[in-house]
Amino acid sequence: MSECPNCPECGSEYAYEDRGLFVCPECAHEWSAAAGGDEEQQKVWRDAHGNVLADGDTVTVIKDLKIKGSSAVVKVGTKVKNIRLVDGDHDIDCKIPGIGAMGLKSEFVKKG
Repeated sequence: MSECPNCPECGSEYAYEDRGLFVCPECAHEWSAAAGGDEEQQKVWRDAHGNVLADGDTVTVIKDLKIKGSSAVVKVGTKVKNIRLVDGDHDIDCKIPGIGAMGLKSEFVKKG
């Protein structure tokens, strides 16, 4: 059996490894086995004005956006509620009223 580190949250010695992550059965905290405690290097998403975005935020579109393969357009000022941040070219997954599920780039939205 390999030696697992103690949980960084509660200090439990019963942590175990599961699919590349260490898991604490007492407090349910999970951390990366490869990072070795470098949890500060998480990706930060920012809007067009430099404000930090988080899952569940409401954003406003700041530019007319043509929808590829359609004649529809997302108009300036469209509010999008409950966004989800993802890695990739279009880093915001959301549902736009009247259009449906869509991916947006954070450079074309502002928080609020």
